Amino acid sequence: MPLSTPAPRHIKHTRTIQCCGYHREDGLWDIEGHLTDTKPFDIPNMDRPGGTLVAGQPMHNMWIRLTVDLDLLIHDVEVVTDAGPYYGCPGITPNFQVLKGLHIKPGFTQKTRELLGGTKGCTHLVELLGPVATTVYQTLYGARERAKPAGTDGRRPALIDTCHMYAADGELVRRKWPEWAGGK
Repeated sequence: MPLSTPAPRHIKHTRTIQCCGYHREDGLWDIEGHLTDTKPFDIPNMDRPGGTLVAGQPMHNMWIRLTVDLDLLIHDVEVVTDAGPYYGCPGITPNFQVLKGLHIKPGFTQKTRELLGGTKGCTHLVELLGPVATTVYQTLYGARERAKPAGTDGRRPALIDTCHMYAADGELVRRKWPEWAGGK
């Protein structure tokens, strides 16, 4: 069901984030995120030709690719800024190499902010890491589940209590993992 009909309005900004997950032939996984920001009107910008960012041209056009394994270890990082509001924006992309060797696990977002927050990174690229990390989980879930089914190793499945559907005392957990139902 879509959103209700809105009040009369005029668009002022469009941010698009697209993330895709790929299984590579070498067994690793590439997860790519792409962020664009556009406006439907010209805006002054001293670092664009003629001092203007023309309507529809991206103010931000940024990419991230993380290469990970089934253990969610980051093997490689590629970051590209094709467009930013200032000439120097692409200069920060090498800093994102600090992500190599990290695991995508609880605390990942906080760790990325520690490593790349403020002047050590780019706000938009750091924000893009959130949807990219979520896409890692979505992409690898099936393969990880086949390799090591949740709840079969004696440990509580990680999904329990992560949202209302996976509440330990809920119906889904009772059906999927009866031995863990009720918060055991």
